[in-house]
Amino acid sequence: MASPLPLRPLRRPVALLAAAGLGLAPLGLSPIAPASAEPAIASAEPVLAPALPPRRPLTPAPRLALPPEPAPLAQPLLQSEVSCPTLQQRIASVVGGEAWAWSISVADPSGRLLADLNGTRPRIPASNQKLVSTAFALDRLGPDHRLTTQLWRLSDGTLRLVGQGDPDLALPQLQRFARLAVGSGGDGGSPASTVRVQLAEEPAEAWWPQGWNPADRAYAYGAPITRLALTSNAIDDAVSNPAARLRTLMQRAITKEGGQAKLELVSARAPLPGDAVLLHEEPSIDMHGLLSLANTESHNFTAEVLLRSAAGTWDLAEASRRSTAWLTAQGLPMQGVRIADGSGLDRSNRLTSRFLAALLLRMDQHPFSRDYQASMAVAGKRGTLRNLYIGTSLDGRLFAKTGTLTGVRAISGVLQTADGPRYVSAISNGASQPNTTIGQIFRQVQNTQLCQGLN
Repeated sequence: MASPLPLRPLRRPVALLAAAGLGLAPLGLSPIAPASAEPAIASAEPVLAPALPPRRPLTPAPRLALPPEPAPLAQPLLQSEVSCPTLQQRIASVVGGEAWAWSISVADPSGRLLADLNGTRPRIPASNQKLVSTAFALDRLGPDHRLTTQLWRLSDGTLRLVGQGDPDLALPQLQRFARLAVGSGGDGGSPASTVRVQLAEEPAEAWWPQGWNPADRAYAYGAPITRLALTSNAIDDAVSNPAARLRTLMQRAITKEGGQAKLELVSARAPLPGDAVLLHEEPSIDMHGLLSLANTESHNFTAEVLLRSAAGTWDLAEASRRSTAWLTAQGLPMQGVRIADGSGLDRSNRLTSRFLAALLLRMDQHPFSRDYQASMAVAGKRGTLRNLYIGTSLDGRLFAKTGTLTGVRAISGVLQTADGPRYVSAISNGASQPNTTIGQIFRQVQNTQLCQGLN
């Protein structure tokens, strides 16, 4: 994609806008779907078969040599040898004596590794981890996927509220569920009867990834990851017991509708009975909005939900394993890579800059590549890059994901140049002025004359 993508409007989550009012197909693996195998519909009128010619002795047909099968479509893979020594020297000069703190890799669309400094050294990636979660989710779920929150009626009249972690779930949706619950009738079938409602939720011990620093759990960016998460389980700070808060607000909403309720928490991992009836569902924003929340705004909650949704499980260890298996199947350089969570808040995550450059290259060949790149922040324009590199040659030309933890700064993404896109990852674990240095690195990459004449 040699030209910049148009900026698509981003809907900010209800969680960020309404909190004050609360008062509280794998890439490269999925074959093209065959044509429908359903039998053709028979004609309504009989068709008379033509008369058969006299039978003759069968003679074997001559055997024809079939042409060889065509080679599979080639996907450029990242090379392992540096092919632009001039750019390599410039980048080494920019980082100077702090080379030990940096991992930097640069690739072009053909898979050439233009420059690489400590590219295979595993680093703490911070929120660059979200590039993995969003790629996995986009590939496995597709650009039209939405999360849903559903109200079901069980055979005994009990209602069950089931969610998938919609980050935009808020009071208006909860009030609609309450109105439907009261209207559905309770034990006696009248609105005044007691409505039994089950709230299907994850166990408390699974609300936070174990590797998250306990101090982070008090802040909005460290809010617990649950399936029924009003305003992403954050107001000004994290809601420490989101299940209790949901139960209180649901009880209040049902009472306001003139009903009575008996609410209980049940395990979200218990399957719904086969005879359960879906009464209503509330969809989330579309996948573009979800990806943009994760990448443009670096919303940890959304990234964690996307990892679990793509993996098809809310068991984080299993979701991480399935994500790793998917990455391996893409032919990416996996040495030293460790997936511990979906957001990057866990400091035991490990990625390499060479892996991230290869992932960006791989996703640029993906059928949904434009959706992936369009979800990123844009230098000087949007998201976590809106205040960086304004008025420079990077302004509006760098589509990337930022990452920040104490001692960690990373920016990885697609840089538009006069000679096409460049896939760049720059991760600092301990550098003194990382933002300035990263800007200098990207501007060196933008100077395509440094690599002219390469074969």
